[in-house]
Amino acid sequence: MSINLRTASVTVDDDPRRYAQLSTIRLEDPDAVARAANARRRHPGLKPGRQNFIVAADHPARGSLAVGSDPVVMADRRQLLDRLQIALANPAVDGVLASADIMDDLLLLGALEGKLVFGSMNRGGLAGLVNEFDDRFTGHTAAALQALGADGGKMLTRICLGDPDTVSLLEATAKAIDSLAERKLIAMVEPFLSVRENGKVRNDLSTNAVIKSIAIAQGLGSTSAYTWMKLPVVAEMERVMAATTMPTVLLGGDPDGTQDEIFASWQAALALPGVQGLTVGRTLLYPADGDVAGAVATAATLLTHTTEASE
Repeated sequence: MSINLRTASVTVDDDPRRYAQLSTIRLEDPDAVARAANARRRHPGLKPGRQNFIVAADHPARGSLAVGSDPVVMADRRQLLDRLQIALANPAVDGVLASADIMDDLLLLGALEGKLVFGSMNRGGLAGLVNEFDDRFTGHTAAALQALGADGGKMLTRICLGDPDTVSLLEATAKAIDSLAERKLIAMVEPFLSVRENGKVRNDLSTNAVIKSIAIAQGLGSTSAYTWMKLPVVAEMERVMAATTMPTVLLGGDPDGTQDEIFASWQAALALPGVQGLTVGRTLLYPADGDVAGAVATAATLLTHTTEASE
């Protein structure tokens, strides 16, 4: 049995049955995911001068469910799908970065028509895990992303100089970059220099640390032809962007500061050479005022959407 969900409403409501069709399809017609992927209209393609806007939704697969002071707000899958559909309904949003479970839901909902699609590849470094730096590739493979007609894969690359698991992660990341490049798929690498403090992993967001993480990450793999950077917005972004020639998207992270302050920092960074756009999740999907559509619309105004001829 196959159920067409392409006309699903993007209006948020509290009906607990609003996504019951997804369970039915997964039970009775699991091949519907592959059919939806094959039938999907692809994004028209990346163009010089047009920055891209990608919504990130791979946090739950790493056990990272908190936004602000709420430790489990992202655990409600129905609300997350509501919010993702609202965001993706804005034509200025180019695509999504998601773990396989969320991507499959969005494919069945018909929410990825004409969108860029990036899969999340390593989700093994669970938040709070005793060996969190052993961030194994437990999500999408390059072969699976190619079969889905995706545009690329993303890998979190936390580099802890005091943890022996880091070298294994770097090796696995290099192999993933090569596997994607063989298929002409983008490798979106998200590097951090990280430390463990009081039992918790903390990413060092100082300017020099971000620059060093770029230097290490962009040298992984036997080719960088298809490698992008996914970087935090930190102090002295001019120095950060001077460290790479890779196309770079900016991440949002867990919201810290007012929405106006966050948007202002993004706007300044988006004006720098090499910045290809935004790949943001929690800041826009769970804004403080609850207005997902408004937060997405405001963020969209920060990006450059005029196509320039290639030189």
